Amino acid sequence: MSTREHRSGADQATLQWLLSSDPAIRWQALRDLTDAGPAEIAAARAGVEAEGIGARLLGMQGADGTWGGAAWNHGWTSTMHVLTLLREFGLDPESAAARRALEGVRAHVTWRGCGPEECAYHTFFAGEIEPCINGQVAAAGAYFGQDVKGLIERLLGEQLPDGGWNCDAENGSTRSSFNTTICVLEALLEFELDTGPNSVVTTARLRGEEYLLERHLYRRKSTGELIPRDRKQRSDDGSGAPAWTRFAYPTWWHYDLLRGLDYFRRAGTRPGDRMAEAIDLVGSKRDAAGRWPLELRYPGEMPCEIDEPVGRPSRWNTLRALRVLRWYEEQRGEA
Repeated sequence: MSTREHRSGADQATLQWLLSSDPAIRWQALRDLTDAGPAEIAAARAGVEAEGIGARLLGMQGADGTWGGAAWNHGWTSTMHVLTLLREFGLDPESAAARRALEGVRAHVTWRGCGPEECAYHTFFAGEIEPCINGQVAAAGAYFGQDVKGLIERLLGEQLPDGGWNCDAENGSTRSSFNTTICVLEALLEFELDTGPNSVVTTARLRGEEYLLERHLYRRKSTGELIPRDRKQRSDDGSGAPAWTRFAYPTWWHYDLLRGLDYFRRAGTRPGDRMAEAIDLVGSKRDAAGRWPLELRYPGEMPCEIDEPVGRPSRWNTLRALRVLRWYEEQRGEA
């Protein structure tokens, strides 16, 4: 395997640190940060279902098709949360393990006991009523080739005039939420990647992207001031630092700049000046060894540990930051 030229020995050491990690990280590092060929990448990806954290998560599925006994819960152990992780790990949707797992979900899992009463007998991929939850369900469903057309149509109908989405819209809110918007954008993108270009979906998705870009990914459109956090989000470490500038993994329903930039990278967006400040902030967090720390962990029980403790170098944050910076530099270089 030959790697593209990197800027320093620290970059090479960091790349090797990623390549010697769990298959879920290794295969994405090969794909996004090296010149590895398709066969090598595919072989590494196959390890996601066979070993490491991907295999552990697959082995936790219950006989009733659920993880954590529920479609969704207030921790991070539910069916929705585990499918989100497996999507982010890049479990091959065509693998035998993925097909078995999704068959169990499709055949048995409903929203009974974990959603609004009117949704109790919805099948899992029919979703419930909150767009942030439905966005996560639709993103996982579309990635794994499930029928989420109904959910996508519902989300399209819930887009607000400013271009984004907000779970509080049913309570009268007319302003979008960054948290809800990123969940829905990821769902729309996965749907198009699964089913092909769709002019209606693309139009809605581009409006949602513009909602973020108009705000430079974390500033108020009206004043240009930094937005410290979503109205429902707290600065958990007491530092007062804007929550969206501190990078967690997993992010779950929470938005931050790294998640937003990684979305734009995957969507194939050409970077512009409105992303520059966010890119600079990501780059500023690299330590002397070329790694990024885990800055934040959201409270809640995890199905299994997948990263280092807060404050330690994080392979997930490092992988995502490196590929975002590479995408930005390469795209800007071609402009």
